[in-house]
Amino acid sequence: MRVSAAVLSALVAPSAAALSFFNGGAQKAITLDEDLKIPGESPLEHCPDRETKGYVDIKSVDLSPNPPLAGKELVIKANGTVLKTIEQGAYIELIVKYGYVRLLKTTADLCEQMDEVNMECPVKPGDRLITKTVELPKEIPPGTYHVEADVFAANGDRITCLTANVQFSLPGFDVMDGEL
Repeated sequence: MRVSAAVLSALVAPSAAALSFFNGGAQKAITLDEDLKIPGESPLEHCPDRETKGYVDIKSVDLSPNPPLAGKELVIKANGTVLKTIEQGAYIELIVKYGYVRLLKTTADLCEQMDEVNMECPVKPGDRLITKTVELPKEIPPGTYHVEADVFAANGDRITCLTANVQFSLPGFDVMDGEL
């Protein structure tokens, strides 16, 4: 099974950059989770309580538009540094939920997905800037989606774990600052 390019496109980059989802741009109070936030214009955060083994340093992830819109192009720009070589056998455990309902739980070969961002394994250490454009389907149902991608090296070391909450609205019924 091929995993959606909209979900994996930025994850498979050597900078393990981003999930292709958004936060709606609303300001929020500073909380403990702010320490988990990945810089940039996206809702992407590191998973809490998941130790990584120093494979990547994600500098920033930007989505345009932010928030993404069903039926429109989404441009993902990710910037980061690969610190340790990522070899064949690396994989992603991906979970997508719609509210409390699990829509997808799958494991995908990270190196097989590298074509989505014009890269291949092994990924050697160094700086990476990745830009990926994906066409989002217009049939995305409105609601809140939770995406989690846990990325592992072939030896089982955690490369990174990323999470995001995504809110799609009905066209013409966008929620602004939490109010209708």
